[in-house]
Amino acid sequence: MDPSLKLLRELVAINSVNPSLVPGAPGETAIAEAIAVHLRGIGLDVEIQPVVPGRANVIGVLEGRGRGRSLMLCGHVDTVGVEGMTAPFDPIEKDGRLYGRGAQDMKGGVAAMIDAARQVAEEGFPAGRLVVAAVVDEEYASLGADALVTRWRADGAVVTEPTDMQIAIGHKGFAWYQVETRGRAAHGSRPREGRDAIVRMGRVLAELEKLDRRLQSRPAHPLLGTASLHASTIEGGRELSSYPDWCGLKLERRTISGEAESAVTGELEAILEMLRAEDADFDATLTPLFARPAYEVAPDHALPRALGKAAGTTRPPVGMSFWTDAAVLGSAGIPSVLFGPGGAGLHSIEEYVEIDDVLRCRDALAALARGWCGSE
Repeated sequence: MDPSLKLLRELVAINSVNPSLVPGAPGETAIAEAIAVHLRGIGLDVEIQPVVPGRANVIGVLEGRGRGRSLMLCGHVDTVGVEGMTAPFDPIEKDGRLYGRGAQDMKGGVAAMIDAARQVAEEGFPAGRLVVAAVVDEEYASLGADALVTRWRADGAVVTEPTDMQIAIGHKGFAWYQVETRGRAAHGSRPREGRDAIVRMGRVLAELEKLDRRLQSRPAHPLLGTASLHASTIEGGRELSSYPDWCGLKLERRTISGEAESAVTGELEAILEMLRAEDADFDATLTPLFARPAYEVAPDHALPRALGKAAGTTRPPVGMSFWTDAAVLGSAGIPSVLFGPGGAGLHSIEEYVEIDDVLRCRDALAALARGWCGSE
């Protein structure tokens, strides 16, 4: 069995569901231990970097014999939950695909980058430094990438997220918010005493829909498309025969390059201000929860050009709609691109990665490491 495929099967078989998403999930401990053993076995120096209790990054380093540039290969090892899946940790091969939770997002890319390091190590690494980083928590708050960049730097990085073997030089950002509307509890038979917080949230939702339409009608960013927003979760009320005194909505705003978080917050505050002006009894607050910026590296940067040569592709670089740890690396001064195998089923109940893509990704990353690190 090909070493990349063997490693991929081993990684998919390990439950590494993010405990910040699914309370009680095991997190990345077992998969980090397995990766550390594997990296040592292929000749890399290994550092375990604690991030939060019970969750740690694993960094493997291959030092060349001479001077050269450094390259980081980075991937996250946590996954989303498995509700609705029948055998999420039983890797199944069928029609050139490997199925299982995390197969595409992103254990296929992690297996490819680790096995690329094996290839380079076996050949004898001539110059520079190769850093292989398996990080935690990308599916929630990217605590792993935040910790990684406090200790590690490189002249360039490839984040092996699934890009269908396209070279991506940018991706969208996001911002999470909570909106609360407040009413007055009362018996359902006494409308003059009650104030319906859920109905008032309906007004908010109607305005958010209008804002989303405006966002998506604006001129598209050449790589990232348009900004957007959606309502994510909503709750409120206590019982059928009572006016609800509270309603809570959580929403996500996807951002593109050039959009400041303050401006995004201002758009949402303006909606609440307008609704207050229309109804003196309208009572609502907006609370920013968490945000990550969009990311881009220049299309003429040496890294995407070198990766294109290594991968044997002349296709122009693209942008991704999803957020990744590349933004964390980039903000720390590490020029980063995305490149990983194709597949389908991100965060769904049937997830798979194209096996041939994993092998081609590995070979491209190994070729990049030889060329990139071997020059100054």
